[in-house]
Amino acid sequence: MDIRHLKSFIAVAEELNIGRAALRLHISQPPLTRQIQQLEQELEVQLFIRTPRGVELTQAGDMFLAEARNIRYLMEQAIERTVRAGQGKLGRLDIGIFGTGILKVIPQLLHLFRDTHPDVRVVLHTMTKGEQIEALRQKRITIGFHRMPLAHPDIENLLIIHEPLYLAVYEDHPLSQQESISFMDLKSHPLILFPNGDRPNFADKIIELCRSIGFMPEISQIVGDVVTGVALVAGGLGMTIVPKSATTLKLPGVVYRPFADKFPTHVDLSCIHRKDDDSAILKAFLAVIQTFKDNLKKEED
Repeated sequence: MDIRHLKSFIAVAEELNIGRAALRLHISQPPLTRQIQQLEQELEVQLFIRTPRGVELTQAGDMFLAEARNIRYLMEQAIERTVRAGQGKLGRLDIGIFGTGILKVIPQLLHLFRDTHPDVRVVLHTMTKGEQIEALRQKRITIGFHRMPLAHPDIENLLIIHEPLYLAVYEDHPLSQQESISFMDLKSHPLILFPNGDRPNFADKIIELCRSIGFMPEISQIVGDVVTGVALVAGGLGMTIVPKSATTLKLPGVVYRPFADKFPTHVDLSCIHRKDDDSAILKAFLAVIQTFKDNLKKEED
């Protein structure tokens, strides 16, 4: 059935006059009359009865009008949904996440994306760096977030932010009395590091920073994630170094102190995605990331 015939039928049925329906459709009367005749031939049923004033619906025509309106609504809805999907405003976005990033920056990005794309369903998957790469290649996720991502020929790394580092220390510890900390202050204190997963990782970053200023840190434990690390600090079992986003973890007895060193005491947060992914939903999320970065730059200025 030609959709034009359906629209023509609805116009005639609502106007009950061929002339008015033709004006509404911006066509002349003869082709409109032919479309109605072709529709009746296709359905093998009479839809209209001609009257001195125009036309009237037959019983079959009246029934078909209700169905025709439903079909038109479904088609318009399908077209609208298709257009919105093509604009990245509808669909599903699978995202790989990890430990400390989910504490602040990633939720801010998700909130910004939700505000501008409320009809996109966002599904989060907790994954290690290696698992994210594999999931991207298998198209099980569209976006991943991680720190210190390795270079891969098929994966794009987009830097989002450099986060300053903070020392998480128990409130009774002598270092907690200082307004800021030097990395050299850590030389004689055992550290709790995290995570103990894929390399290179955040623990490797801290070890490298210590080595760069001339000492090998004393490591008391390497744990799985930031929450465990800060929880051990709260128990008075050591101190740990965290990105700024992790300072949102408020545990009893734990205080956070910034580093005063002039050399880079920060860690990156990056977004990763397949280089060959040209989907509208990815483009929409990357646009949100750019807006987020622009807002950060304005705040810094």
